[in-house]
Amino acid sequence: MKVLIVEDDAAIAANLYDYLESDGYDVDIASNGNTALRMALDEVWDAILLDLSLPGIDGLTLCRKLRTEAHRDTPVLMLTARDTLEDKLQGFTEGTDDYLVKPFSLKEVGARLSALVKRYRGQVATMELSFADLRLDLSTMTVQRAGRPVRLPPKCLHLLRVIMQAPNRVFSRSELEMEVWGEALPDSDTLRAHIYMLRKALSEPGKVDLIETVHGLGYRLSASDSHAT
Repeated sequence: MKVLIVEDDAAIAANLYDYLESDGYDVDIASNGNTALRMALDEVWDAILLDLSLPGIDGLTLCRKLRTEAHRDTPVLMLTARDTLEDKLQGFTEGTDDYLVKPFSLKEVGARLSALVKRYRGQVATMELSFADLRLDLSTMTVQRAGRPVRLPPKCLHLLRVIMQAPNRVFSRSELEMEVWGEALPDSDTLRAHIYMLRKALSEPGKVDLIETVHGLGYRLSASDSHAT
């Protein structure tokens, strides 16, 4: 998962970066509001950790711009030393999804971040992921395409679960490798081989190839019939 840390305190930012990276997140840092807004709009993020007091654009203004001007619904976890009810209500009014007061536990940051992303991806209330005529039952980890059962090896199943959580989102090669293989990163051809096996297993005569190769960027789940191969 890709997480943007927006924090002007270098020590706090470094601690968050190290903790989240060790937990398998793809992390980047912005130390001021102007840079953060540009990064938030230029890339797709699974979540943003946002400090309230920032140089340039403050956290509340940044969050409001994301929601009302850019119409981005990226989950935002606000990090701040302000702990009054009024401060929290103002944060929620501007569009933050959760609020954590400094000093905080890194484990709590990780837990809240994971919960935010799961809710955003629709994994809390549902036990099924679906896209077009593709279904993945999360309780049994079984797959169907157009009603036909699809048998997948474990790594391909994990790979499918990751890309089905965010249809149309481009996942980079490194992100997919980290999600599926963790720190034990495979050699350069392993991901490509698993994508090939997944495509072959999901193929249906006359049906669109649901896995699109976005050259130079990665892969995504898409129902377009103009895929690059």
